[in-house]
Amino acid sequence: MARHPTDLCTMLLLLDRYRTQHYVFNSCNQLCVTSKLYTMPEEHDSVPRREFDSYQVPEDWEEDGESEETENQEETSTVAAEDYELRQEEPEEGDMVLTCPECESQRFEEDSAQGELVCVECGTIIDEDRIDDSAEYRAFNEAEREKKARAGQPLTYTKHDMGVSTEIGKGSGELYKVSGEKRAQYYRLRKWHKRLTKSKDRNLGFALSELNSMISNLNLPESVHEEVARLYEKAVDQGLVRGRSMESIISALLYIVARKQGTPRTLDEISDASGIEKREIGRAYRYVARELGLRILPAKPQDYVPRFAGKLQLSGEVQARARNILEEAREKDLLSGKGPTGLAAAALYIAAVLEGEKRTQREVADVVGVTEVTIRNRYKELAEKLGLEEELEEMGN
Repeated sequence: MARHPTDLCTMLLLLDRYRTQHYVFNSCNQLCVTSKLYTMPEEHDSVPRREFDSYQVPEDWEEDGESEETENQEETSTVAAEDYELRQEEPEEGDMVLTCPECESQRFEEDSAQGELVCVECGTIIDEDRIDDSAEYRAFNEAEREKKARAGQPLTYTKHDMGVSTEIGKGSGELYKVSGEKRAQYYRLRKWHKRLTKSKDRNLGFALSELNSMISNLNLPESVHEEVARLYEKAVDQGLVRGRSMESIISALLYIVARKQGTPRTLDEISDASGIEKREIGRAYRYVARELGLRILPAKPQDYVPRFAGKLQLSGEVQARARNILEEAREKDLLSGKGPTGLAAAALYIAAVLEGEKRTQREVADVVGVTEVTIRNRYKELAEKLGLEEELEEMGN
């Protein structure tokens, strides 16, 4: 509920001239804040302290205010034209727009000292007793800020307890830091704390530690880590892990999420990182995708280019040329029904030859994980359909 600061003394009106953030009466005979310049005429030297209802703002005050407002607008427009352009962002569809209930303005100023949100146009206090979420200490650089910070890490699905549970001592060595009288008590507390841990938390604890190892081995980003952990907890809640190994479910989710986020990994890579056979990962993949309602699109060959090019130590020009080759092949419908890794390998091989950074088919095959025959077949198809045979022969010679 908006309110007006009616408890301020009208002695403010007795000043001859005053500027920004002073209180005057608006058209509704209510006291409010204004940022204009006003002048007190001599015939209004005395104003009754409590007789607000019959008081009207003199006309010469309004004229003076209008002239001052015009000057301020001219100065603002001049500065905007000389230095920068002032723009007001338009609210997007569905956004909640805060509007002043008195003047319908959308310009507000927050007074952190008083904890109030004030309308800039009419001075109505829109909100009060606002919480100051800034730190009470002062820090002048990043080192001081980290040293004085007391907040913990944000909530994350990558920890079984979201990172907010209680842990009584880390290892047996922690108990020897307390006195002998308290040591037995803390030992019993830690033992009962472990006994009261639910089976879901134990499952998540083991599974997420395995996931952390696989994410590190496959060099996947944190976003993939977070999403896989969230989906695994959802699978545990729905009872999808029961009767199946947690490693196979995690491997299937890794395969799905990595592909969806544009950082795909092959089944061979995931199988090597998890120690699970590809057939078992495939079964878990189909089961999890069906039960969780995950829609997975086929992987794009372009998504494999940066990683394979990095392993082959190819330049950015080769990567860009390979992407162009694959894009042109997609427009001519040459990618349908073919493995994305083989197409990425062939495009990289062609681009490396054209850019003078030739790699052997054996080197490319070892990095990508396909056979040399596959690379040769895809190479011949792309070179023939895209008209690159003559240029490749010239570069080869």
